[in-house]
Amino acid sequence: MANNKCRFCNNPLTYDLIDLGMSPLANSFLNSNDITKEEFFPLQVKICDKCHLVQLNEFASPKKIFEEYAYFSSFSQSWLEHVKNYADMIVTKYDLKRNSLVIEIASNDGYLLQFFKQKEIEILGIEPAINVANVAMQKGIPTLIKFFGKKTAKELVNDGKQADLLIGNNVLAHVPNLNDFVSGLKILLKPTGIITMEFPHLMQLIIHRQFDTIYHEHFSYFSLYVVQNIFAVHKLKIFNVEELPTHGGSLRIYATHYENDSVVNEKQVDVLIKKEIQFGINDVSSLQNFSIKIKNMRDNIRQFFISTKNTRKKIACYGAPAKGNTLLNYCSIGTDFVDFTVDASPYKQGLFLPGTHIPIKNIDEIEKTKPDFLVILPWNLKHEIMKQMSFIREWGGKFVILVPEIEVLE
Repeated sequence: MANNKCRFCNNPLTYDLIDLGMSPLANSFLNSNDITKEEFFPLQVKICDKCHLVQLNEFASPKKIFEEYAYFSSFSQSWLEHVKNYADMIVTKYDLKRNSLVIEIASNDGYLLQFFKQKEIEILGIEPAINVANVAMQKGIPTLIKFFGKKTAKELVNDGKQADLLIGNNVLAHVPNLNDFVSGLKILLKPTGIITMEFPHLMQLIIHRQFDTIYHEHFSYFSLYVVQNIFAVHKLKIFNVEELPTHGGSLRIYATHYENDSVVNEKQVDVLIKKEIQFGINDVSSLQNFSIKIKNMRDNIRQFFISTKNTRKKIACYGAPAKGNTLLNYCSIGTDFVDFTVDASPYKQGLFLPGTHIPIKNIDEIEKTKPDFLVILPWNLKHEIMKQMSFIREWGGKFVILVPEIEVLE
C-alpha cells in the first residue's frame, strides 16, 4: 500500500494532477495463459505542494517492473541516431580519451555504449533487467546486472571505478528512491567528472497533453526547477541544459560536483527555470486544469473509434509502447475496436497488450490484412514509422495520431 508521502521531501501528498483509473503495468505483456491472472493498480498522479515534484505512489516494486523488461532501445532507428550524435558530441566536448571511463545507468541493450566502444573508450553499463543486460553482453558491452543507488556506487568505487562521464537516459523517472539514486551519482562521479541525464519535460507533457506518457514505471515527472533542487540537496550542480525533441519534449541536463570549478555555468539553466515558473510549474492550481483537458481528449478518442467502427472500417495499431497501453486502457479501447497491433520487436510479437488484450503481430500482418486506418501509438516516432509503412497508401490506408489531438494523415 502507498504511504502517500513525497519521495523527495517526505511531505504528505494531498493534491491530484490526474487520476487515470485502474491500469495494468504498461510493459507487462501477456501470453494466452496470463490473461486471466492480470493485476491492475491505481494510476493516480499527485503533486507535492512543498517541493512541487509530480509523482505516482509506488504500488508495484521496481523489481516487479524491471527485472524482466520488454523494452529494447535498439529497435528505434531514430533513437540510435540520436544517441550516436550524442556520443560524437560529448567525446569532443569533454575530450574523452581511451583511459576515460564512461558509465551508463539503465544501459538497456547497449544501444548507446556501443558508440563509445567503437571509439575504444572504456565503458560499463548498469542494468537491472537480466534479459536486456544479456543482450548487451552478447554485443561485448560489459554490464553489471544491478539496480543503481548508493550501495552499488560504493561497491564500484571500492573496486576502483569512478566515472569521467556518467550517463542516465530516461532512467530518472523510473526511480522510486530519488535521494538514494542521486546520492549514488555523487559517489560514483570523479571530482572533475560530468553527469548527463535525459528525461521527459513535465512542461511539455502538460502543454501537449501527453497523458499517455504516464504509467507505473514512471514514478516521477520532472521540471528543471525540481531536478535542480534535488541535485542541490546532494551537492551536485546543474550547469547546463538543452531542450530536446525526443519523447515529445525532453531535457538533457549537465551536472557535476559543487566543488568542480572547471565548468562554466550556462545561462540556459536560469532562463528555462524562469520560463517554467512563468508557465506555473510550481503552482498546484494551474496544473490541476490538466485533468479536465485529458477527460475531453478521452471522450474525443472514444468517439473516433466508435464512429470509425460504425462505418465498418478496419483499424490496426502500430507499436506496443507503454504509452499506447496507458492510452488504450484509459480510453477503454480494446479488441472491440482494434483488430491487432504490430511491433518490430520479436520479444513482443505473439503476446497480448496488457489490459486490452489486443494481439501483437509481426509487421507483415499490415500488408496481409490491409487495414483502413493505422493508429501510430508511439507518436514520438511517427515520421520514422510513416516512412517505413508508406505502402499502406497503395490501398487507401491512412495513418492516425491521437496525441495531442486526433489527426488522420493520408
